Amino acid sequence: MEIIFVYNANSGLINTILDMGHKIISPDTYQCDLCNLTYGIVTERKEWKNFRKSSKDALEFLHKDEFEEKYREKREYPVILSKKNNKELEQLLGPDDLKQMKTAAQLIDCLKKISDLDISVESSIDNIPQSNLNLIKEQ
Repeated sequence: MEIIFVYNANSGLINTILDMGHKIISPDTYQCDLCNLTYGIVTERKEWKNFRKSSKDALEFLHKDEFEEKYREKREYPVILSKKNNKELEQLLGPDDLKQMKTAAQLIDCLKKISDLDISVESSIDNIPQSNLNLIKEQ
Protein backbone atom coordinates (compact mmCIF):
# COMPACT_ATOMS: atom_id res chain seq x y z
CA MET A 1 0.00 0.00 0.00
CA GLU A 2 1.19 3.53 -0.70
CA ILE A 3 0.36 6.01 2.06
CA ILE A 4 0.58 9.78 1.65
CA PHE A 5 0.87 12.00 4.72
CA VAL A 6 -0.03 15.65 4.16
CA TYR A 7 0.88 18.11 6.88
CA ASN A 8 -1.20 21.23 7.54
CA ALA A 9 1.89 23.37 6.99
CA ASN A 10 3.65 24.88 4.02
CA SER A 11 7.16 23.92 2.95
CA GLY A 12 10.24 26.11 3.22
CA LEU A 13 12.66 27.31 5.86
CA ILE A 14 10.68 30.40 6.86
CA ASN A 15 7.49 28.39 7.32
CA THR A 16 9.38 25.79 9.36
CA ILE A 17 10.74 28.49 11.68
CA LEU A 18 7.28 30.06 12.03
CA ASP A 19 5.76 26.65 12.82
CA MET A 20 8.42 25.94 15.47
CA GLY A 21 7.71 29.32 17.05
CA HIS A 22 3.98 28.66 17.01
CA LYS A 23 4.50 25.29 18.73
CA ILE A 24 6.52 27.01 21.49
CA ILE A 25 4.44 30.15 22.00
CA SER A 26 0.94 28.79 21.50
CA PRO A 27 0.90 25.00 21.20
CA ASP A 28 -2.84 24.73 21.84
CA THR A 29 -3.62 26.73 18.69
CA TYR A 30 -1.17 24.94 16.41
CA GLN A 31 -3.28 23.50 13.59
CA CYS A 32 -1.30 20.48 12.44
CA ASP A 33 -2.15 17.49 14.59
CA LEU A 34 -0.13 15.25 12.27
CA CYS A 35 2.91 17.44 12.92
CA ASN A 36 2.34 17.22 16.67
CA LEU A 37 2.02 13.44 16.56
CA THR A 38 5.15 12.85 14.47
CA TYR A 39 7.46 15.70 15.52
CA GLY A 40 8.45 17.49 18.68
CA ILE A 41 9.32 21.16 18.42
CA VAL A 42 12.42 20.51 16.31
CA THR A 43 13.02 16.81 15.71
CA GLU A 44 11.08 13.77 14.59
CA ARG A 45 9.76 11.65 17.45
CA LYS A 46 11.91 8.56 17.93
CA GLU A 47 8.95 6.15 17.99
CA TRP A 48 7.60 7.64 14.75
CA LYS A 49 11.01 7.56 13.07
CA ASN A 50 11.41 3.87 13.93
CA PHE A 51 7.96 3.11 12.54
CA ARG A 52 8.63 5.09 9.38
CA LYS A 53 11.92 3.32 8.74
CA SER A 54 10.48 -0.16 9.35
CA SER A 55 7.16 0.22 7.53
CA LYS A 56 6.45 -2.28 4.76
CA ASP A 57 4.31 0.35 3.03
CA ALA A 58 5.58 3.05 0.70
CA LEU A 59 5.31 6.31 2.63
CA GLU A 60 5.27 9.79 1.12
CA PHE A 61 5.37 12.95 3.25
CA LEU A 62 4.25 16.30 1.86
CA HIS A 63 3.44 19.77 3.08
CA LYS A 64 0.06 21.01 1.88
CA ASP A 65 1.57 23.29 -0.79
CA GLU A 66 3.66 20.40 -2.15
CA PHE A 67 0.62 18.11 -2.18
CA GLU A 68 -1.56 20.62 -4.03
CA GLU A 69 1.12 21.20 -6.62
CA LYS A 70 1.82 17.50 -7.19
CA TYR A 71 -1.76 16.17 -7.11
CA ARG A 72 -3.64 19.26 -8.32
CA GLU A 73 -6.28 19.04 -5.59
CA LYS A 74 -7.06 20.57 -2.23
CA ARG A 75 -8.29 18.86 0.89
CA GLU A 76 -8.81 19.56 4.55
CA TYR A 77 -5.47 19.17 6.30
CA PRO A 78 -3.79 17.37 7.87
CA VAL A 79 -4.77 14.20 6.09
CA ILE A 80 -3.47 10.68 5.48
CA LEU A 81 -4.33 9.17 2.12
CA SER A 82 -3.77 5.95 0.26
CA LYS A 83 -3.06 5.73 -3.44
CA LYS A 84 -4.95 3.02 -5.26
CA ASN A 85 -3.58 1.13 -8.24
CA ASN A 86 -5.42 3.48 -10.59
CA LYS A 87 -3.70 6.43 -8.85
CA GLU A 88 -6.96 7.51 -7.19
CA LEU A 89 -6.42 9.00 -3.74
CA GLU A 90 -8.53 7.77 -0.87
CA GLN A 91 -8.69 9.31 2.59
CA LEU A 92 -7.63 7.01 5.42
CA LEU A 93 -7.56 9.53 8.27
CA GLY A 94 -8.73 13.13 8.20
CA PRO A 95 -8.26 16.15 10.45
CA ASP A 96 -10.91 15.05 12.97
CA ASP A 97 -9.41 11.55 13.23
CA LEU A 98 -5.93 12.96 13.82
CA LYS A 99 -7.19 15.49 16.37
CA GLN A 100 -8.50 12.63 18.52
CA MET A 101 -5.10 10.96 18.69
CA LYS A 102 -2.81 12.07 21.49
CA THR A 103 0.38 10.08 20.84
CA ALA A 104 2.52 8.75 18.02
CA ALA A 105 1.82 5.26 19.39
CA GLN A 106 -1.92 5.70 18.74
CA LEU A 107 -1.25 6.84 15.18
CA ILE A 108 1.18 3.97 14.57
CA ASP A 109 -1.27 1.38 15.91
CA CYS A 110 -4.05 2.76 13.74
CA LEU A 111 -1.84 2.78 10.63
CA LYS A 112 -0.67 -0.78 11.26
CA LYS A 113 -4.26 -1.97 11.51
CA ILE A 114 -5.26 -0.09 8.38
CA SER A 115 -2.25 -1.51 6.54
CA ASP A 116 -3.03 -5.05 7.72
CA LEU A 117 -6.56 -4.65 6.34
CA ASP A 118 -5.11 -3.16 3.12
CA ILE A 119 -8.05 -0.78 3.00
CA SER A 120 -6.77 1.23 0.07
CA VAL A 121 -6.94 -1.70 -2.33
CA GLU A 122 -10.46 -2.98 -1.74
CA SER A 123 -12.44 -0.38 0.17
CA SER A 124 -12.11 2.70 2.28
CA ILE A 125 -12.03 3.43 5.97
CA ASP A 126 -15.67 4.50 5.58
CA ASN A 127 -16.55 0.83 5.11
CA ILE A 128 -15.20 -0.14 8.51
CA PRO A 129 -17.98 -0.12 11.10
CA GLN A 130 -17.63 2.94 13.36
CA SER A 131 -17.30 0.68 16.42
CA ASN A 132 -14.24 -0.99 14.86
CA LEU A 133 -12.72 2.35 13.89
CA ASN A 134 -13.21 3.58 17.46
CA LEU A 135 -11.42 0.49 18.74
CA ILE A 136 -8.50 1.18 16.38
CA LYS A 137 -8.29 4.79 17.56
CA GLU A 138 -8.56 3.94 21.26
CA GLN A 139 -5.58 1.61 21.27
